[in-house]
Amino acid sequence: MGNKHPLTCDAVSVRAHSKIVATLIITISCVLLANSALADARDQAKRIHDRLAGVMPSETVLNEMVNDINGSGGPQAAAMRAMNNPSFYNVTLKNWATPWTNRDQTVFAPLNDYTATVIGMVRDNIGFDQLLSANLVYHANGVVANSQMAPNYSTANNAHYQFLEDNGVDLMAELVSDTQTNVSGLPDAATAGVMTTRAAAEAFFVAGTNRAMFRFTLLNHMCTDLEQVKDITRSPDRIRQDVSRSPGGDSRIFMNNCAGCHSGMDPLAQAFAYYNFDEASGQLVYTPGTVQPKYFINGETFSPGYVTPDDGWDNYWRTGQNQLLGWDSGLPGSGSGAKSMGEELAHSQAFASCQVKKAFKLACLRDPVDAADRQKVNDMTAVFKTSGAYQMKPVFAEAAAYCMGT
Repeated sequence: MGNKHPLTCDAVSVRAHSKIVATLIITISCVLLANSALADARDQAKRIHDRLAGVMPSETVLNEMVNDINGSGGPQAAAMRAMNNPSFYNVTLKNWATPWTNRDQTVFAPLNDYTATVIGMVRDNIGFDQLLSANLVYHANGVVANSQMAPNYSTANNAHYQFLEDNGVDLMAELVSDTQTNVSGLPDAATAGVMTTRAAAEAFFVAGTNRAMFRFTLLNHMCTDLEQVKDITRSPDRIRQDVSRSPGGDSRIFMNNCAGCHSGMDPLAQAFAYYNFDEASGQLVYTPGTVQPKYFINGETFSPGYVTPDDGWDNYWRTGQNQLLGWDSGLPGSGSGAKSMGEELAHSQAFASCQVKKAFKLACLRDPVDAADRQKVNDMTAVFKTSGAYQMKPVFAEAAAYCMGT
Protein backbone atom coordinates (compact mmCIF):
# COMPACT_ATOMS: atom_id res chain seq x y z
CA MET A 1 0.00 0.00 0.00
CA GLY A 2 2.84 2.39 0.93
CA ASN A 3 4.48 1.83 -2.43
CA LYS A 4 1.35 2.98 -4.25
CA HIS A 5 1.33 6.33 -2.45
CA PRO A 6 4.87 7.81 -2.65
CA LEU A 7 3.73 11.38 -1.76
CA THR A 8 4.23 11.51 1.98
CA CYS A 9 3.20 14.43 4.14
CA ASP A 10 6.81 15.66 4.06
CA ALA A 11 6.84 15.61 0.25
CA VAL A 12 3.62 17.57 0.05
CA SER A 13 5.05 20.09 2.50
CA VAL A 14 8.20 20.52 0.42
CA ARG A 15 6.19 21.10 -2.76
CA ALA A 16 3.97 23.66 -1.08
CA HIS A 17 7.02 25.41 0.33
CA SER A 18 8.56 25.56 -3.12
CA LYS A 19 5.46 27.20 -4.54
CA ILE A 20 5.54 29.80 -1.80
CA VAL A 21 9.22 30.51 -2.45
CA ALA A 22 8.57 30.83 -6.20
CA THR A 23 5.71 33.21 -5.57
CA LEU A 24 7.87 35.31 -3.27
CA ILE A 25 10.66 35.41 -5.85
CA ILE A 26 8.24 36.58 -8.54
CA THR A 27 6.75 39.20 -6.22
CA ILE A 28 10.15 40.50 -5.15
CA SER A 29 11.30 40.61 -8.79
CA CYS A 30 8.26 42.67 -9.77
CA VAL A 31 8.89 45.08 -6.92
CA LEU A 32 12.54 45.39 -7.86
CA LEU A 33 11.66 46.03 -11.50
CA ALA A 34 9.15 48.67 -10.50
CA ASN A 35 11.69 50.31 -8.20
CA SER A 36 14.31 50.11 -10.94
CA ALA A 37 11.97 51.90 -13.36
CA LEU A 38 11.24 54.50 -10.70
CA ALA A 39 14.95 54.93 -10.02
CA ASP A 40 15.60 55.41 -13.74
CA ALA A 41 12.96 58.13 -13.92
CA ARG A 42 14.45 59.83 -10.87
CA ASP A 43 17.91 59.74 -12.40
CA GLN A 44 16.53 61.15 -15.64
CA ALA A 45 14.68 63.90 -13.77
CA LYS A 46 17.83 64.81 -11.85
CA ARG A 47 19.85 64.91 -15.06
CA ILE A 48 17.29 67.12 -16.81
CA HIS A 49 17.13 69.52 -13.87
CA ASP A 50 20.89 69.67 -13.50
CA ARG A 51 21.42 70.37 -17.21
CA LEU A 52 18.80 73.13 -17.36
CA ALA A 53 18.89 74.74 -13.92
CA GLY A 54 22.40 73.78 -12.85
CA VAL A 55 21.21 72.86 -9.36
CA MET A 56 19.58 69.84 -7.75
CA PRO A 57 15.76 69.95 -7.57
CA SER A 58 13.89 69.93 -4.30
CA GLU A 59 12.33 66.60 -3.34
CA THR A 60 8.91 67.98 -4.22
CA VAL A 61 9.97 69.15 -7.67
CA LEU A 62 11.87 65.92 -8.26
CA ASN A 63 8.78 63.85 -7.51
CA GLU A 64 6.70 66.05 -9.79
CA MET A 65 9.23 65.61 -12.58
CA VAL A 66 9.22 61.83 -12.08
CA ASN A 67 5.44 61.90 -12.41
CA ASP A 68 5.80 64.00 -15.56
CA ILE A 69 8.25 61.52 -17.09
CA ASN A 70 6.02 58.55 -16.28
CA GLY A 71 2.83 60.38 -17.23
CA SER A 72 1.28 61.80 -20.34
CA GLY A 73 3.47 64.91 -20.33
CA GLY A 74 6.64 62.88 -20.65
CA PRO A 75 10.18 64.14 -20.13
CA GLN A 76 9.42 67.34 -22.07
CA ALA A 77 6.95 68.34 -19.33
CA ALA A 78 9.58 67.54 -16.73
CA ALA A 79 12.04 69.79 -18.54
CA MET A 80 9.54 72.63 -18.70
CA ARG A 81 9.07 72.25 -14.95
CA ALA A 82 12.84 72.45 -14.42
CA MET A 83 12.86 75.77 -16.25
CA ASN A 84 10.68 77.23 -13.50
CA ASN A 85 13.77 77.34 -11.31
CA PRO A 86 15.27 80.86 -11.10
CA SER A 87 18.74 79.42 -11.70
CA PHE A 88 17.73 78.59 -15.25
CA TYR A 89 17.53 82.33 -15.90
CA ASN A 90 20.18 83.72 -13.55
CA VAL A 91 22.84 81.16 -14.36
CA THR A 92 22.11 78.90 -17.33
CA LEU A 93 20.67 81.45 -19.74
CA LYS A 94 23.02 84.16 -18.52
CA ASN A 95 26.01 81.95 -19.34
CA TRP A 96 24.41 80.83 -22.61
CA ALA A 97 23.92 84.33 -23.98
CA THR A 98 26.81 86.29 -22.49
CA PRO A 99 29.47 85.13 -25.01
CA TRP A 100 27.41 86.68 -27.80
CA THR A 101 27.78 90.12 -26.23
CA ASN A 102 31.55 90.59 -26.46
CA ARG A 103 34.35 90.13 -28.97
CA ASP A 104 36.28 87.73 -26.75
CA GLN A 105 33.17 85.53 -26.61
CA THR A 106 33.77 85.00 -22.92
CA VAL A 107 31.12 83.83 -20.49
CA PHE A 108 32.71 85.93 -17.74
CA ALA A 109 31.41 89.27 -18.97
CA PRO A 110 28.88 91.04 -16.71
CA LEU A 111 25.13 90.94 -17.14
CA ASN A 112 24.01 93.60 -19.63
CA ASP A 113 20.97 94.68 -21.62
CA TYR A 114 21.79 92.29 -24.50
CA THR A 115 21.90 89.25 -22.21
CA ALA A 116 18.90 90.40 -20.17
CA THR A 117 16.87 90.80 -23.35
CA VAL A 118 17.69 87.26 -24.45
CA ILE A 119 16.71 85.97 -20.99
CA GLY A 120 13.46 87.90 -21.04
CA MET A 121 12.52 86.72 -24.51
CA VAL A 122 13.04 83.10 -23.48
CA ARG A 123 11.03 83.55 -20.28
CA ASP A 124 8.14 85.26 -22.06
CA ASN A 125 8.08 82.88 -25.04
CA ILE A 126 8.76 85.69 -27.51
CA GLY A 127 9.69 84.30 -30.90
CA PHE A 128 13.41 84.39 -31.54
CA ASP A 129 12.76 85.43 -35.13
CA GLN A 130 12.40 88.91 -33.54
CA LEU A 131 15.82 88.73 -31.85
CA LEU A 132 17.49 90.93 -34.48
CA SER A 133 14.64 93.32 -35.23
CA ALA A 134 12.34 93.94 -32.24
CA ASN A 135 11.91 97.28 -30.50
CA LEU A 136 12.54 95.51 -27.21
CA VAL A 137 14.80 95.57 -24.17
CA TYR A 138 14.52 94.04 -20.70
CA HIS A 139 15.44 95.68 -17.40
CA ALA A 140 14.15 95.68 -13.82
CA ASN A 141 11.96 98.33 -12.22
CA GLY A 142 12.31 99.57 -8.66
CA VAL A 143 14.36 96.65 -7.40
CA VAL A 144 15.68 96.88 -3.86
CA ALA A 145 18.43 94.53 -2.73
CA ASN A 146 20.58 94.68 0.40
CA SER A 147 18.74 97.87 1.40
CA GLN A 148 19.77 99.57 -1.84
CA MET A 149 17.72 100.66 -4.81
CA ALA A 150 18.96 99.48 -8.19
CA PRO A 151 20.14 102.29 -10.47
CA ASN A 152 17.77 103.03 -13.34
CA TYR A 153 18.54 101.81 -16.84
CA SER A 154 21.12 104.11 -18.39
CA THR A 155 22.15 104.63 -21.99
CA ALA A 156 25.59 105.68 -20.74
CA ASN A 157 26.67 102.81 -18.47
CA ASN A 158 25.94 99.25 -17.33
CA ALA A 159 25.40 100.06 -13.64
CA HIS A 160 21.77 98.88 -13.62
CA TYR A 161 22.63 95.36 -14.77
CA GLN A 162 25.79 95.18 -12.71
CA PHE A 163 23.68 95.85 -9.62
CA LEU A 164 21.22 93.11 -10.55
CA GLU A 165 24.05 90.61 -10.94
CA ASP A 166 26.07 91.68 -7.91
CA ASN A 167 23.02 91.36 -5.66
CA GLY A 168 21.71 88.10 -7.08
CA VAL A 169 18.39 89.63 -8.13
CA ASP A 170 15.93 86.99 -9.39
CA LEU A 171 15.79 87.74 -13.11
CA MET A 172 12.91 85.35 -13.66
CA ALA A 173 10.77 87.42 -11.28
CA GLU A 174 12.10 90.94 -11.80
CA LEU A 175 12.85 91.46 -15.49
CA VAL A 176 10.26 93.55 -17.32
CA SER A 177 9.94 94.25 -21.02
CA ASP A 178 10.24 97.73 -22.42
CA THR A 179 10.90 99.36 -25.76
CA GLN A 180 14.27 100.68 -26.79
CA THR A 181 12.43 103.77 -27.96
CA ASN A 182 11.27 104.40 -24.40
CA VAL A 183 14.59 103.86 -22.63
CA SER A 184 17.06 105.16 -25.20
CA GLY A 185 15.09 107.41 -27.53
CA LEU A 186 15.85 105.40 -30.68
CA PRO A 187 13.07 105.71 -33.23
CA ASP A 188 11.24 102.45 -33.82
CA ALA A 189 12.65 102.15 -37.34
CA ALA A 190 16.18 102.28 -35.92
CA THR A 191 15.71 99.51 -33.38
CA ALA A 192 17.05 96.09 -34.31
CA GLY A 193 16.65 93.79 -31.34
CA VAL A 194 19.83 92.86 -29.53
CA MET A 195 21.97 94.51 -32.22
CA THR A 196 20.90 97.94 -30.98
CA THR A 197 21.26 97.28 -27.27
CA ARG A 198 23.89 99.33 -25.49
CA ALA A 199 26.06 96.26 -24.83
CA ALA A 200 26.10 95.26 -28.50
CA ALA A 201 26.93 98.79 -29.55
CA GLU A 202 29.79 99.02 -27.04
CA ALA A 203 31.24 95.75 -28.31
CA PHE A 204 30.62 95.90 -32.05
CA PHE A 205 29.84 99.50 -33.14
CA VAL A 206 32.82 100.99 -31.35
CA ALA A 207 35.50 102.43 -33.67
CA GLY A 208 36.21 100.16 -36.66
CA THR A 209 33.93 100.13 -39.68
CA ASN A 210 30.78 98.44 -38.28
CA ARG A 211 31.70 95.22 -40.06
CA ALA A 212 32.28 93.71 -36.61
CA MET A 213 28.58 93.95 -35.81
CA PHE A 214 27.78 92.00 -38.94
CA ARG A 215 30.52 89.42 -38.48
CA PHE A 216 29.67 88.64 -34.85
CA THR A 217 25.93 88.56 -35.55
CA LEU A 218 26.60 86.04 -38.32
CA LEU A 219 28.83 84.02 -36.01
CA ASN A 220 26.60 84.10 -32.94
CA HIS A 221 23.19 83.75 -34.55
CA MET A 222 23.78 81.85 -37.76
CA CYS A 223 26.66 79.71 -36.44
CA THR A 224 28.65 80.76 -39.49
CA ASP A 225 31.86 82.75 -39.77
CA LEU A 226 32.96 84.76 -42.77
CA GLU A 227 35.44 82.18 -44.00
CA GLN A 228 32.56 79.74 -44.40
CA VAL A 229 30.55 82.06 -46.65
CA LYS A 230 33.43 83.31 -48.80
CA ASP A 231 32.22 83.37 -52.41
CA ILE A 232 34.45 84.95 -55.04
CA THR A 233 31.70 84.69 -57.68
CA ARG A 234 29.69 87.60 -56.23
CA SER A 235 30.04 91.08 -57.68
CA PRO A 236 32.59 93.26 -55.83
CA ASP A 237 30.80 96.50 -56.78
CA ARG A 238 29.76 97.35 -53.19
CA ILE A 239 33.15 96.82 -51.55
CA ARG A 240 34.22 100.02 -49.81
CA GLN A 241 37.27 102.14 -50.55
CA ASP A 242 39.21 100.93 -47.51
CA VAL A 243 39.82 97.47 -49.00
CA SER A 244 42.93 97.26 -51.14
CA ARG A 245 42.40 95.72 -54.57
CA SER A 246 46.03 94.61 -54.70
CA PRO A 247 47.27 93.88 -51.18
CA GLY A 248 51.02 93.52 -51.21
CA GLY A 249 50.93 94.52 -54.87
CA ASP A 250 49.15 91.30 -55.87
CA SER A 251 45.58 91.71 -57.16
CA ARG A 252 45.10 87.94 -57.09
CA ILE A 253 44.96 88.08 -53.28
CA PHE A 254 42.01 90.45 -53.50
CA MET A 255 40.19 88.48 -56.18
CA ASN A 256 40.72 85.05 -54.61
CA ASN A 257 40.47 85.96 -50.95
CA CYS A 258 39.36 89.45 -49.84
CA ALA A 259 36.54 89.80 -52.37
CA GLY A 260 35.07 86.47 -51.32
CA CYS A 261 34.02 87.91 -47.94
CA HIS A 262 33.64 91.62 -48.66
CA SER A 263 31.46 91.24 -51.77
CA GLY A 264 28.68 89.80 -49.59
CA MET A 265 29.45 91.41 -46.24
CA ASP A 266 29.78 95.04 -47.30
CA PRO A 267 26.34 95.33 -48.98
CA LEU A 268 24.75 93.85 -45.84
CA ALA A 269 26.80 95.82 -43.30
CA GLN A 270 25.70 99.01 -45.06
CA ALA A 271 22.52 98.60 -42.98
CA PHE A 272 24.54 99.93 -40.00
CA ALA A 273 25.70 103.11 -41.78
CA TYR A 274 23.98 105.45 -39.30
CA TYR A 275 25.23 103.80 -36.09
CA ASN A 276 28.25 104.41 -33.88
CA PHE A 277 29.26 103.95 -30.26
CA ASP A 278 30.66 107.07 -28.62
CA GLU A 279 33.28 105.97 -26.11
CA ALA A 280 33.38 109.39 -24.45
CA SER A 281 29.68 109.41 -23.58
CA GLY A 282 29.32 105.62 -23.39
CA GLN A 283 26.28 105.79 -25.64
CA LEU A 284 24.94 104.40 -28.89
CA VAL A 285 24.74 107.13 -31.50
CA TYR A 286 22.23 107.08 -34.36
CA THR A 287 22.39 109.70 -37.13
CA PRO A 288 19.48 109.15 -39.55
CA GLY A 289 20.29 110.38 -43.04
CA THR A 290 23.96 110.91 -42.23
CA VAL A 291 26.46 108.13 -42.86
CA GLN A 292 28.96 107.72 -40.04
CA PRO A 293 32.50 108.93 -40.96
CA LYS A 294 33.88 105.46 -40.20
CA TYR A 295 32.39 104.30 -43.52
CA PHE A 296 34.83 106.61 -45.33
CA ILE A 297 38.06 105.92 -43.46
CA ASN A 298 41.08 104.98 -45.53
CA GLY A 299 39.23 106.12 -48.64
CA GLU A 300 42.54 106.65 -50.39
CA THR A 301 43.33 102.93 -50.19
CA PHE A 302 41.23 102.41 -53.33
CA SER A 303 39.50 105.66 -54.25
CA PRO A 304 37.36 104.13 -57.06
CA GLY A 305 35.81 101.84 -54.44
CA TYR A 306 32.23 102.09 -53.21
CA VAL A 307 31.26 105.27 -51.35
CA THR A 308 28.40 104.55 -48.95
CA PRO A 309 25.51 106.96 -49.62
CA ASP A 310 22.93 105.70 -47.10
CA ASP A 311 21.87 102.66 -45.06
CA GLY A 312 20.42 100.72 -47.99
CA TRP A 313 21.44 97.06 -47.98
CA ASP A 314 21.30 94.13 -50.40
CA ASN A 315 21.85 90.43 -49.84
CA TYR A 316 24.16 89.23 -52.60
CA TRP A 317 24.22 85.81 -50.96
CA ARG A 318 20.70 84.97 -52.07
CA THR A 319 22.31 83.57 -55.19
CA GLY A 320 25.46 81.49 -55.51
CA GLN A 321 26.65 78.97 -52.98
CA ASN A 322 25.29 80.87 -49.97
CA GLN A 323 21.69 80.44 -51.01
CA LEU A 324 22.16 77.23 -49.00
CA LEU A 325 21.81 79.39 -45.88
CA GLY A 326 18.12 79.15 -46.63
CA TRP A 327 16.87 82.68 -47.22
CA ASP A 328 13.16 83.40 -46.86
CA SER A 329 11.60 83.71 -50.31
CA GLY A 330 8.84 85.82 -48.79
CA LEU A 331 11.29 88.64 -48.04
CA PRO A 332 12.68 90.99 -50.71
CA GLY A 333 16.37 90.46 -49.94
CA SER A 334 17.04 94.20 -49.75
CA GLY A 335 15.96 97.20 -47.73
CA SER A 336 17.10 100.08 -45.57
CA GLY A 337 18.43 99.97 -42.05
CA ALA A 338 19.35 97.39 -39.44
CA LYS A 339 15.80 96.31 -38.58
CA SER A 340 14.94 94.94 -42.02
CA MET A 341 18.41 93.45 -42.41
CA GLY A 342 17.97 91.72 -39.04
CA GLU A 343 14.71 90.23 -40.29
CA GLU A 344 16.53 88.94 -43.35
CA LEU A 345 19.08 87.11 -41.21
CA ALA A 346 16.61 85.84 -38.61
CA HIS A 347 14.26 84.29 -41.16
CA SER A 348 16.97 82.16 -42.73
CA GLN A 349 17.23 78.42 -42.24
CA ALA A 350 20.75 78.92 -40.89
CA PHE A 351 19.46 81.17 -38.10
CA ALA A 352 16.81 78.67 -36.99
CA SER A 353 19.23 75.77 -37.13
CA CYS A 354 21.81 77.74 -35.15
CA GLN A 355 19.44 78.43 -32.25
CA VAL A 356 18.53 74.74 -32.05
CA LYS A 357 22.17 73.64 -32.17
CA LYS A 358 23.03 76.02 -29.34
CA ALA A 359 20.11 74.73 -27.26
CA PHE A 360 21.16 71.16 -28.01
CA LYS A 361 24.68 71.85 -26.78
CA LEU A 362 23.38 73.48 -23.61
CA ALA A 363 21.12 70.54 -22.73
CA CYS A 364 23.38 67.72 -23.95
CA LEU A 365 26.77 69.25 -23.07
CA ARG A 366 28.03 68.43 -26.57
CA ASP A 367 27.52 69.31 -30.18
CA PRO A 368 25.53 66.94 -32.42
CA VAL A 369 28.01 64.16 -33.18
CA ASP A 370 26.31 61.48 -35.25
CA ALA A 371 23.49 60.85 -37.70
CA ALA A 372 20.90 60.43 -34.96
CA ASP A 373 21.90 63.73 -33.34
CA ARG A 374 21.86 65.58 -36.65
CA GLN A 375 18.46 64.18 -37.54
CA LYS A 376 17.15 65.26 -34.14
CA VAL A 377 18.44 68.79 -34.70
CA ASN A 378 16.81 68.87 -38.15
CA ASP A 379 13.49 67.70 -36.74
CA MET A 380 13.63 70.21 -33.89
CA THR A 381 14.50 73.01 -36.30
CA ALA A 382 11.50 72.23 -38.50
CA VAL A 383 9.17 72.41 -35.49
CA PHE A 384 10.92 75.53 -34.13
CA LYS A 385 10.20 77.43 -37.35
CA THR A 386 6.59 76.32 -37.77
CA SER A 387 4.39 75.19 -34.89
CA GLY A 388 7.06 76.19 -32.38
CA ALA A 389 6.75 79.85 -33.40
CA TYR A 390 10.49 80.32 -32.76
CA GLN A 391 10.00 79.87 -28.99
CA MET A 392 13.11 78.62 -27.23
CA LYS A 393 11.81 76.88 -24.09
CA PRO A 394 10.24 73.97 -26.02
CA VAL A 395 13.57 73.55 -27.84
CA PHE A 396 15.49 73.34 -24.57
CA ALA A 397 12.89 70.87 -23.27
CA GLU A 398 13.11 68.63 -26.33
CA ALA A 399 16.91 68.62 -26.25
CA ALA A 400 16.97 67.85 -22.52
CA ALA A 401 14.53 64.96 -23.04
CA TYR A 402 16.64 63.58 -25.88
CA CYS A 403 19.79 63.60 -23.73
CA MET A 404 18.27 62.53 -20.38
CA GLY A 405 19.66 58.99 -20.64
CA THR A 406 17.90 55.64 -20.19
